[in-house]
Amino acid sequence: MRPSKRQPDELRRVSIERAVSMHAEGSCLVKFGNTHVLCTASLEERVPPWLKGQGKGWVTAEYGMLPRATNERMRREVTAGHASGRTHEIQRLIGRSLRAIIDLQKLGERQINVDCDVIQADGGTRTAAITGAWVALHDCIAWMKVRDMVKDGVIRDHIAAVSCGLYKGKPVLDLDYAEDSNADADSNFVMTGAGGIVEVQGTAETTAFTEPQFHELLGLAKKGIGELVQLQKLTVA
Repeated sequence: MRPSKRQPDELRRVSIERAVSMHAEGSCLVKFGNTHVLCTASLEERVPPWLKGQGKGWVTAEYGMLPRATNERMRREVTAGHASGRTHEIQRLIGRSLRAIIDLQKLGERQINVDCDVIQADGGTRTAAITGAWVALHDCIAWMKVRDMVKDGVIRDHIAAVSCGLYKGKPVLDLDYAEDSNADADSNFVMTGAGGIVEVQGTAETTAFTEPQFHELLGLAKKGIGELVQLQKLTVA
């Protein structure tokens, strides 16, 4: 039995609330169980210097955790003078994931910055961030379309992410912290609505996992991401 009493292929309760920021062009509050992430998308009429004059835009992301998102207060990274390696890795993952489903040429010479701030953490913060970031990005581009800044086709597909792992030797979907901290292996899967794989991060924590076990985790991820994409569709409908 899982600590949360869920079935092996059952997601935590997931919710997405749109338009939670009065200032951002796109925003949402995404909840994967007790993991809560605020995602905002901000438009800038500029691109990085290395993209100037190429006629295409850019989508990038920043990620952070509030000091009391976890059991004990964490020091703000800005007071430490630098972001941690974990923060750099996650925000690059979010940026890559979003760019995989954006036609940068159709975006034009503009940049969209997606900020993912973890309000409360209980495992799976990066997967919740990616899933919510798509909604914030979608609404930012919808804001642009209303103002005739872009045409259709900027967003080519949905993108969502979920964790899977081996807990007490059994493959399970969407690990919370109780499972993640005691998992034999854990993986993060990022996939498109069409089922394309954008990124897979997999790690054996205690013992190596087998290829058949990996395929079981992939099967769980496909199911979970399919459900998350359906929720995204309902949210932006």
